Amino acid sequence: MAERLLSQLAHVEILTPSPDESLRFFTDVLGLEESGRSGESVYLRGWGEFFHHSLQLTAADGPGLGHIAWRSDGPEQLDRAVAKLEAAGAGEGWFEDAVGHGPAYRYRSPGGHLHEVFWEVERYSPPPELVSPFPNRPQRYVPRGAAARCLDHVTVATADPETDANWLAETLRHRYMEYTVIPDRPDFVVFAMTTVCERGHDLGLVWDPSGVPARINHVAYFVDQREELLRAADVLLNADVAIEFGPGKHGMGEQDYLYFREPGGMRVELNAGGYRNYEPDWTTVRFEPQAGSNVFYRNLGMPHSMFESFPPVEFKPEDAQDAKAATGLFQ
Repeated sequence: MAERLLSQLAHVEILTPSPDESLRFFTDVLGLEESGRSGESVYLRGWGEFFHHSLQLTAADGPGLGHIAWRSDGPEQLDRAVAKLEAAGAGEGWFEDAVGHGPAYRYRSPGGHLHEVFWEVERYSPPPELVSPFPNRPQRYVPRGAAARCLDHVTVATADPETDANWLAETLRHRYMEYTVIPDRPDFVVFAMTTVCERGHDLGLVWDPSGVPARINHVAYFVDQREELLRAADVLLNADVAIEFGPGKHGMGEQDYLYFREPGGMRVELNAGGYRNYEPDWTTVRFEPQAGSNVFYRNLGMPHSMFESFPPVEFKPEDAQDAKAATGLFQ
């Protein structure tokens, strides 16, 4: 079997035009912990995460994606990943001045998104009042807001999800898990999922007809149980945060979901549940919307706003019509 090169999705950098309000949201409402600041960025982590951060929140003119970071499966695997990226002509070189981890090699996937891969990490060390009575937890469980435990996945927008998914599988050995098509275009992939771990996906790829590269659709965090997801819906409503979609359950990945937006405009998802899969020779699964790809129970429509990705763009009328045809397919 092929050697695994990447161990996990490590962190995501998102951009916000409202840094103070976004920070309050992620700490007070979503329940993340602040772990550091540098320049225009604040670094955050869930209570169950061992690394320095899983979210880098950076001030900018509008919402968008900074970069996506992956940890390699070891130092030798980092070297091999870099060699494959350079052979593919995707590399942008080493980034040495990182917060919370060692040197990172940066590259771009076919959709134009900036990624990085590294091995050396800084692990979180709690202050005395947060030391956990359980030695396998990074800190004491002191729930605040929705009390998100850890980063789950990131979904990006791209002109050709299938091309991106196949490239990631061939270059960095992501597993290409599932995809969905438009009913009247059975060969046209509008959503694809890849993973480097046991989850159904840690990267989503949604079709984007805008022609603008490197956009992001949402970032997702995890809570342990469906009941916590329903509690999070109460937390959001009590904080006057509108729920965009859910609570519900996806067919692809079988995760319970809840979507909303933070003050800077970025879409955020909370997940619970989902299947686990460890097969290195997994055969990619094909979905159609009527099979419940996005709505497991096939009982809900999805708002057209869910098709919006970031930074926002203005669609031409013909593109908007195509986009409308694809709604209901995202995760």
